[in-house]
Amino acid sequence: MDWNDLPGFTLPLLAAVLAGGLIGFEREWRGRAAGFRTHILVCLASALLMEAAVMQGLWRFMPLPNAEIISDPARMAHGVLTGIGFLCAGVIFRSGFSIHGLTTAASLWITSAIGLLFGAGLYGLGTVGTLLTAIILIGLRLVSGRLPKTTVVDATVAWRRETPEVEAAVRQALSGLHRAEGSDHHVLLDGGQTVRWGFRLTKATPDDVHDLAGRLRATDGVIGYDLDPRDD
Repeated sequence: MDWNDLPGFTLPLLAAVLAGGLIGFEREWRGRAAGFRTHILVCLASALLMEAAVMQGLWRFMPLPNAEIISDPARMAHGVLTGIGFLCAGVIFRSGFSIHGLTTAASLWITSAIGLLFGAGLYGLGTVGTLLTAIILIGLRLVSGRLPKTTVVDATVAWRRETPEVEAAVRQALSGLHRAEGSDHHVLLDGGQTVRWGFRLTKATPDDVHDLAGRLRATDGVIGYDLDPRDD
């Protein structure tokens, strides 16, 4: 390979940059950890590696005499998608009992796949994949914005062990809210001096969470609470 071959490699790389930028823009707009630049780099790196794999005949190495060289670009694709899993794992994190970052991890994974398609010269398939990904991330977000704003909330409430009557007051504060069956768990903290009750609310609106926080603050004996709405 020499500099004269460079123009032929330009289109796949530019397409990968544009695709990664389009997908990353939505994540950046949503304020996610992996945003504009990260998605561009993932897509570009995937395209570069796949281009290198499909052009293995131009690699600069000396085969053994009478040796037959068999090129298998699918191995590169497999390696890239396996490696990108480690990067995806880095954007998934746990906050309390909630898991965040799954959609961003999925967007990184599909961005890598799109980069591989452009690197292999499958421009049509890569373009369709980019547009569908943008529709899913942006278009469906607009659709969900018109739906009732409900979410799952992972909650914990704590009170002193010597004030068991607080539990009844907390349950009263939860009246009217949907609590998931089988989600309750109780923990003793501070050497058995503090009781922490964890549960999960379903179909909770932002107003429900705000009102519940006010009721818990006004409940005598509650020494702490955590209301953690799930998000992608």
